[in-house]
Amino acid sequence: MIGRLTGVLATKQPPWLLVDVGGVGYEVEAPLSTIFQLGECGSEVVLHIHMVVREDAQLLYGFATEAERRLFRNLIRASGIGPKLALTILSGLGAEDFWRAVREDDTAVLIKLPGVGRKTAERLLVEMRDRAEAEGMSLAASTNAGGTASSALHTAQDEARAALQALGYKPSEADKLVDAVHEDGMAADALLRAALRRAVR
Repeated sequence: MIGRLTGVLATKQPPWLLVDVGGVGYEVEAPLSTIFQLGECGSEVVLHIHMVVREDAQLLYGFATEAERRLFRNLIRASGIGPKLALTILSGLGAEDFWRAVREDDTAVLIKLPGVGRKTAERLLVEMRDRAEAEGMSLAASTNAGGTASSALHTAQDEARAALQALGYKPSEADKLVDAVHEDGMAADALLRAALRRAVR
């Protein structure tokens, strides 16, 4: 089983990454919380990997921090939460914000994410409540791996739109959100956060 990858970031197309490790390219699916912590293509990255082996595929999910991977693993063990939805949750909140929502029993934050309805949010909070305190205590000790905020795929607006679509927003919705919050000079990660804040108002 693959538990970690250290290599060169070859391509970045949210939610997909291609990491070159000694001449072998590994396709890795990652949440936006990880993607925006990585450097530009050509930089070295370290990803914590969760590997899923199926009859028809071997899937790699990558995370910049161990805290993100632990949350992903906790999420996919919850009822009705698969890898895609787990990545969406991580993309929209991040590990620290998710555990805060669980500790505060904040369903409103969760149901604003694409694919998370009220029943799913309520069930998830109940199932994750017992783990929240221990996980929350360890968040401060987690370290980021892989560098600084990413550069744009084409422009910051293009990357933010692509990221929103990866989260489940329709292209037209992504365009409206990005256009509504865009200001000259905004980096893609700042633009995405502003668009998500507007979306959940």
